[in-house]
Amino acid sequence: MQPFDVKQPNRPTRDSAVEDQYEGAAAAAGYAAAHDGWGATARFFHSRLHAVLAAIAECPGGELIDVGCGPGMLVQRLLDTRPADFKITACDLSPAMVAAAAARAGDAGVHTMVARIEDLPVPDGGFDVVLAMGVLEYADADQGLRELARIVRPNGLVLVTMLNPRSIYRLFEWSIWWPALRLLGRLEKLVGVPVAKRHGAPITGIRAYSRRALCGKLRDLGLRPEDVVYFDLTPVPPPFDRVVRKFSRRWRAHPERTATRGLRRWMGTAYLVTARRTP
Repeated sequence: MQPFDVKQPNRPTRDSAVEDQYEGAAAAAGYAAAHDGWGATARFFHSRLHAVLAAIAECPGGELIDVGCGPGMLVQRLLDTRPADFKITACDLSPAMVAAAAARAGDAGVHTMVARIEDLPVPDGGFDVVLAMGVLEYADADQGLRELARIVRPNGLVLVTMLNPRSIYRLFEWSIWWPALRLLGRLEKLVGVPVAKRHGAPITGIRAYSRRALCGKLRDLGLRPEDVVYFDLTPVPPPFDRVVRKFSRRWRAHPERTATRGLRRWMGTAYLVTARRTP
């Protein structure tokens, strides 16, 4: 099954599109700041963090690597809530993100490295828990998954998230909303609207896979899917979801309401797969 590829006219290479989003100290600071507030991005991050922490709640500990750690938000939460359980390695392709994660971890003994998910400079079978949140959509998913399978120990856990290309929210956002914003921006350019005031949509490099396709890739690599959780349940597409969010703010106090394994999965803008390395 082919992935959902978010295409943009005259876009740069996929690598440069990804690097432009996350390179530099300002990008790292902005990514961390996006976890605050009540907007769509903050809700997504909080829901994802809840899903990941719940998935490893029963894990006793061990060597853990966060591939695509960003500015270290998950690392910080693990240090705050389970400081003695995990020996953590934080990895990202952006030096600025790794620097931010190291600063956030302080002297807690977190090992950091700059590397791509497709080529991780770590030994085979070195980790009990391997996390890749919000990474595979922007990378060579096949090679990235091969690396995750290589570095996890037998019976170890691999947790990966993926934007849900089957959700109403993503289908509308990628197929209608973003193209409409780009068209509006081009019209505004023709009539002389200043650049700073023009509409537009991000150039992301996103390539998203369905649950079936992603789980198939995991099985092919000897990783047995054990659980799938859909998170950031959002029934209303953009931009109308902004109105709903103004009156629905229970998600901070009850993040469990933003995730499901059941019939509401069509509302999940992303999903988390927990897989175990077969012996």
